Amino acid sequence: MKVDIKWDGDLRFTGTSGTGHKVTMDTISKNGGTDQGPSPMEYVLMGLGGCSGIDVVLMLKKMHQSATDCLISIEADRATTEPKVFTKIHLRYTVVGTDLSQERVEHAVQLSTEKYCSVSAMLDKTAEISHEVIIVEAD
Repeated sequence: MKVDIKWDGDLRFTGTSGTGHKVTMDTISKNGGTDQGPSPMEYVLMGLGGCSGIDVVLMLKKMHQSATDCLISIEADRATTEPKVFTKIHLRYTVVGTDLSQERVEHAVQLSTEKYCSVSAMLDKTAEISHEVIIVEAD
């Protein structure tokens, strides 16, 4: 895996993945940036949600669960001293579908957060990670 990071002026950077996808990273004006993109730490949380979301959706398909949507809301606390690592992370999974089994969805989430998600495994070294599952019956 490879990425390139290019400085675009001020405190803004463009990241380019090995597959050619680009993202902008910046910081808020209070920290000297121009707020033209998520911060690198926000991308870390997005990476956590994306990694876990892929796991959960794949597992639900294998479990023959008919999920039609999945939203993962993440809230995190950071240390007050440098390096300001994440200390607490809470993921709220809202899974929409028809006749979903609460037990199976919770099992898929647990497997992702505790076994399969690489991002979760890395963040677990500094942060207490918790989660909850909400199931919504599709219309």
